[in-house]
Order: sequence, then C-alpha cells, then structure tokens
Amino acid sequence: MSKISKWFAVRAELASRKRTLLGIGSFLLPLLVWSIISYTPFIWHPKIQVEDPGGVDYFQVGMLVDKSVFQDEFTSMQAQKLALPRGEPANPIYLPAPHQVAKACYTAFTTAPEQKDLPWLHESLWHSIQVIFWGFVISSIVGVPLGILAGTYAALGRLSEPFVEFFRYLPAPAFGALAVAVLGIYDGPKIAIIVIGTFFQQVLIIANTTRKLDATIIEAALTLGTRRLQLLTRVVVPGIMPDLFRDLRILLGWAWTYLIVAELIGTSTGITWFITQQARYQHFDKVYAAIMIIGIIGFGTDLVLARLERHLFPWDRGLRRT
Repeated sequence: MSKISKWFAVRAELASRKRTLLGIGSFLLPLLVWSIISYTPFIWHPKIQVEDPGGVDYFQVGMLVDKSVFQDEFTSMQAQKLALPRGEPANPIYLPAPHQVAKACYTAFTTAPEQKDLPWLHESLWHSIQVIFWGFVISSIVGVPLGILAGTYAALGRLSEPFVEFFRYLPAPAFGALAVAVLGIYDGPKIAIIVIGTFFQQVLIIANTTRKLDATIIEAALTLGTRRLQLLTRVVVPGIMPDLFRDLRILLGWAWTYLIVAELIGTSTGITWFITQQARYQHFDKVYAAIMIIGIIGFGTDLVLARLERHLFPWDRGLRRT
C-alpha cells in the first residue's frame, strides 16, 4: 500500500501523530490562503495605498483608492508636470492582514475603551459567556429530560415530537420583539432567544439518541422486574450517557451561533456590542479579532469537554474517532 493510500484509507483509525498533523493542517491551510491574499500583491489587491500624495490635493498618506482612480490622477499629474503620487497595491479596509488582526486582538485587551463608561473587551466577553451559559442551562433543564422521555416511551414521543418538529423551523430571532415585550430590554430576551434556538433541536436529537439504545438491554431490565422509574435512572440514562454528553457538546456550539442575533435584541451588549461599535468606525481588524476570539473560546470549550468526556467514559468506542 502506498503512503498516500495509508493516509486516505477508508474509515481507518489514524495514528496519534497523523491526527495531530492533520489537526494542525486544518488551521494552517486557511491561514495560508489568507496570507497569500494579504501579502501577495498580484493575487488580489484591488486598491492602492497612498504613500506620497504628490500633486493630488485630496490624496492623503495611508488613504486607499481604486487602482483606476490612482492611475487617472497619476496620468493627470504627468500631463500637468506636477509631483507624481506614489502608492503600493493593497486590499480593502474590510480585509486586514493576519498580523493586523493579531495586533488588534492584543490591543483590544490591553487598551482602554475610547469612552470611559464603556466596557473593556474582556468584560463584554464575560457578559456574553453568561448569556450563553444561562440560555443553554435553562434549555437543557427541560430539553434533556423531555428528549429522554420521548425517546423511551413511544406515546410521549408521539405526543411531543410533531409540535417540536413544527416549532424548530420557526426562526428564533422572529420572537425577539415578543421577548422584549415580555422580558424587558436587558438580558432576559437574549437568554430566551438562545433557549428557543436550542431547546427544540435538543429534544429531537436526544430523543433520537435515546432510541438508539440497544433494545435487548431494556428488555432484559424489564424481564428482571425493573420498575419504570428505575428503568430510566439505572438503565436508559447510564446507557446513553456518552452519546448524550456528545450531543450536548454539539448543541452548545449551536447556542453560540445564536449569540450575535440574541445580543442585538433590546439593548446591545456583550461581544456583539463590541463588534458593531468597531464596524461602525471601520476598525475591521478588531471586528475580525473579536470574531476569532469567539471561535477560540468555543473551540477551547469543546476541547475541554472532549478531554473530560474521555475521562468520564473511557469505555466508549466512539471516543476513539473523535
């Protein structure tokens, strides 16, 4: 078998070293594409960044202009025998280079807000994390038991799942105005949007996971005289726990996807407020930095939960593939 075939064998388990290399590569490849676009002028640099305005009265150092405009002014200055403008190819302001975003990520944590009464970036992040936490906890308190019951008892599943299936297609942000009217303009409606966005998906996914439990285990428990409540607490829940934990990891990621929309409802707060403020002043490097920080926090949380999962359920074969 060739080396390439070994790397791309169908459903074969990868060695630890290969997993690490491929994991690193999944981040390096997008970074490489971003760097090529940012640092290679002949790839895609539709603007000219003015280094010397020359005789053009409205040009300023650092100003970005279209190549066609710059060329027209350059030709005009040549015809008038005035000082020629100088510039270098550049990308639009909305596409900062990687080093600019990295610098913005650092300065956002170390530089005080422009207005004294505004929160720091870390304070905005902490506020967003609290909104995510409470929204997901409230959703799970109801959604997990309901999903387990619906997956265990066919009658309860038929009673609840048709409506849940219907409701999950309704966009959670559509309830924003109603949530504000009922819960006020602060964190209440934001948490409610995250609950609505995750609860109905949670019920269906967990019910489906519960149904995948080996039926012979349940039959054996009933044959041995296990009562209904004991069947849930001693057979069903322990049996699905590894898959349930994995489902909650995925659903937590969905909760993060509703964060930006949720925080725009009522008073803008948290990391969403920071992003909108920076976009308003065209500080797109800080916008990218904030978006990446959200990804880093979410991905870091998932890695911690994955590590915890391996310690809690070492017998689960599915963990070998994650």
